[in-house]
Amino acid sequence: MSQAIFHLAFPVNDLEATKRFYVEGLGCTLGRESSTAVTLELKSHQLVARLAKQGLEPQKGIYPRHFGLVFTSEEDWQALADRAKAKGLRFYQHPRRRFLGTRIEHATFFLEDPAHNLLEFKHYKYDTAIFGERQLAEVGDMEEDE
Repeated sequence: MSQAIFHLAFPVNDLEATKRFYVEGLGCTLGRESSTAVTLELKSHQLVARLAKQGLEPQKGIYPRHFGLVFTSEEDWQALADRAKAKGLRFYQHPRRRFLGTRIEHATFFLEDPAHNLLEFKHYKYDTAIFGERQLAEVGDMEEDE
């Protein structure tokens, strides 16, 4: 069975600031570059940051749009949180735990890139929460959904 690689293209307004955030900050590998886009590798997945034709406004809250990674190792999640702090990346939400004491408990933090894209990095206490625990209706925090 072959392994698939996730691909995501997203808008940015400054390619140099984007490269600093993703390569120097997050530790992505820089791929192809053009005058309008850069390709990045993030934990074996492909990101394409493309210059937007119009200005990008900050999103109000974490919904409806953000992207990121689910770590299967809490140590790896913590290492990225520590790296983000050390590199001075902008935290939209600092590391915390959500849904304490439930089957969907997880550690999470959000970063904001220079174009105001939000990135979430999380680690679930129980692996079954990644795609399972369907009997629980919670998807995100209620106060942040409104």
